[in-house]
Amino acid sequence: MNRQAAVPAGTRYAELLEKNRRYLWNPFTQMQEYLREEPLIIERGEGVRLIDVNGRAYYDGNASVWLNVHGHNRKELNDAIQEQLGKIAHSTLLGMANVPAIELAERLVHITPEGLEKVFYSDSGAESVEIGLKMAFLYWKHRGRPEKNTFLSMKNAYHGDTVGAVSVGGIDVFHSAFDSLLFPTEKVTYPHPYRFPGTEAECAQHCLDELERKLQEKGDRIAGLIVEPLVQGAGGIITMPDGFLKETERLCRQYDVLLLTDEVATGFGRTGTMFACDREGVKPDILMAAKGITGGYLPIAVTLTKDEIYEAFLGDYAEVKTFFHGHSYTGNQLGCAVALANLDLFEQERLLDHIQESDSFLHTAFRPIEDLSHVGEVRRRGLMAGVELVKDKDEKTPYSYEELIGVRVCRRAKELGLITRPLGNVITFLPPLCATQEELSAMLTILHRAIREVTER
Repeated sequence: MNRQAAVPAGTRYAELLEKNRRYLWNPFTQMQEYLREEPLIIERGEGVRLIDVNGRAYYDGNASVWLNVHGHNRKELNDAIQEQLGKIAHSTLLGMANVPAIELAERLVHITPEGLEKVFYSDSGAESVEIGLKMAFLYWKHRGRPEKNTFLSMKNAYHGDTVGAVSVGGIDVFHSAFDSLLFPTEKVTYPHPYRFPGTEAECAQHCLDELERKLQEKGDRIAGLIVEPLVQGAGGIITMPDGFLKETERLCRQYDVLLLTDEVATGFGRTGTMFACDREGVKPDILMAAKGITGGYLPIAVTLTKDEIYEAFLGDYAEVKTFFHGHSYTGNQLGCAVALANLDLFEQERLLDHIQESDSFLHTAFRPIEDLSHVGEVRRRGLMAGVELVKDKDEKTPYSYEELIGVRVCRRAKELGLITRPLGNVITFLPPLCATQEELSAMLTILHRAIREVTER
């Protein structure tokens, strides 16, 4: 008999928690607080549920940090990895290629916005952003315009946690501690209609006017604008007004600035279309994607770009135009194989149609939560939603950081069987894309109860 299976569940949990305390440093986690509580230790997953070492099941309302597409322990994805494992697990992409990496690159070019013709692999969303920034920077240098060497990004943005990605980020609580490590960038305001003293249209125009002024003033020095299309994720699930992204693209074209779209969170169906750019027919110069690319199974990320940018790096060795960037597991065969199986399931199960149906269902299903006395706004695109909690609904008065309202609501939701995470006073809801309406309803029922019980005591 397996030794661990013979250990009583409670005893095994205690042993693992002690090992967590002694050996493991969890990301984005205040370890002092974490170890005071009874943190989850997950053992397995089934469909849209996670199961801990004590055998208790929880709805995965966070899609395991916005990754999961078809559910956990999906046979078709498991089989794809096992089949590839019988051939080879990994070989380098430096100076050579492999079969699934080539096949996946072809599929990606066909499903991403028109004009993106080359795929560069990496391991995480932050890395894909670093690559996009380096490509844009060197593109202008190779074109003979080295003065275009800075970047424009949005306030309150999140693009990952590596130094370049943090430099174009804008969330002080995450980024300010690293200020002396970062390179300088220009910033403009991402539209946030709920916190703007005017209509949504006025908010959008105000931000577009600010963007154009910045481009008029410094466009000749800006290599590219990086933006989270449609939804600013970690900043609080802030949703763009319709048409804003298209106007942003137009301004970039007018002022000869590259448009980089960070689709790490929004790509692969999360907002209702395969990519958020598709909603408004936007064609970026560089697109970064990760998370859902493998269905939430393995760490693969991609940076796609136009042939024009790719060709700026071509030349003899002596010209030193080679793009000197790469990672050990770039183009990993196991990851690319499961990504191909993920895209097959998108087609076979008509997943985008399912997401559209879920989108319509959630429009009504969220109303009881919207009506709660301490819910200021529910912001959503597809299966990417945020519930902002406020002390006073009429005045939109926020809770103070010290009240930890989001933490408390998520803690109560966990007790009731739903896993999600707060972004300050915003409760995120990003379930696996495959979730049925029955499962979505069950998750929202728990979320409603957790919010009500914590905020209306």
